Amino acid sequence: MFDDSYIELSKDALSNNLQFIQSLLPEGCKFSSVVKGNAYGHGVELFVPLAEECGIDHFAVFSADEAWDVHQMKEESSDLMVMGMIEGDALEWAVMNGVEVWIFEPHRLHEVVRITGKYKRTARIHLEIETGMHRNGLEEEAFDEVIDLLLKNARYIEVAGFCTHFAGAESISNHYRIEQQKLSYDRALRYFTAAGVQVERRHQACSAGVIRYPETCLDMARVGIMQYGFFPNREIRIQYTALNMDNMNPLSRIISWKSSVMAVKQVERGEFVGYGNSFQAGEAMVIATVPVGYWHGYSRSMSNLGKVLIRGHRAQVTGVVNMNMLSVDVTHIQNIQKGDEVVLIGNQDEEEITVGSFSDYSDQVNYELLTRLPGNIPRVLV
Repeated sequence: MFDDSYIELSKDALSNNLQFIQSLLPEGCKFSSVVKGNAYGHGVELFVPLAEECGIDHFAVFSADEAWDVHQMKEESSDLMVMGMIEGDALEWAVMNGVEVWIFEPHRLHEVVRITGKYKRTARIHLEIETGMHRNGLEEEAFDEVIDLLLKNARYIEVAGFCTHFAGAESISNHYRIEQQKLSYDRALRYFTAAGVQVERRHQACSAGVIRYPETCLDMARVGIMQYGFFPNREIRIQYTALNMDNMNPLSRIISWKSSVMAVKQVERGEFVGYGNSFQAGEAMVIATVPVGYWHGYSRSMSNLGKVLIRGHRAQVTGVVNMNMLSVDVTHIQNIQKGDEVVLIGNQDEEEITVGSFSDYSDQVNYELLTRLPGNIPRVLV
């Protein structure tokens, strides 16, 4: 084995999550699997085919490079949608390969029109409307220009979607803002349809929207974090629990992250462990080193705070997390051996290290920890 650590993905966990999410969606609502950020760190090369095995046939990414990767591994019958950055040759490639793109400014639509006219190919686009997020989205003053372009080029342009993105549906503090976004979206949709623009799918809901604003699950829902086994935040988990009077978590973590003990060392009382003097042994200790560090996505902010599992016991990170390794206190664990399995995320015997536990000890959120896992850590299916 040449690798310092490896990641496992559970097919059973994904199947469970998808069934749960589908149960929340109204009949006829399309499930779009958001796989940006290397499938939230899970690895698109394994996750996309796995999701297809579970019945998913629509994927969403942020950028052209992500679209290229997913396009190479998805089934020909599965649809692919780019929600963010795609320009120039990449935009031409998308049109020629049936990749759907979001239009959030007139310039991109003009480019799509030019490409379709040049090659006499049909392009599938999604109109992203500015409703109050103030990030990307078509402004009201651009509506007439966009409508004119669409009607004049209806032969080659299909409006696959009419969409917007909520500015923080996971937090009740944004409730008024979200309600105003819904109203703005409805006004824009009426304006476009009254002008004769035919829209295939209306979509607004993300993972948080599916739970908090189920009425926004229209013709399609774009689900990211929940399919991987995590509620968007604790607030959404509490809301789901309160609404359903059930404390059981319906989602299952797909990912596990494992390594092994690299070396075992005795440390005398009063000695310092690792760089600097952040940890001093208050008694004679046994320290195990693990070949995982911040280069691998294990944040330096977990120094002297993080936990791992070895031989079914919790072991605390001791000293500063290095670029390529960390040290843990194994004084209380019997018969520690070089090569023993180390669980960074996942289960071992009756114990578990959750992704959420990282946010308990640092300011990392689930999304950040997961997407920082390097793509070259091998992923295996279990």
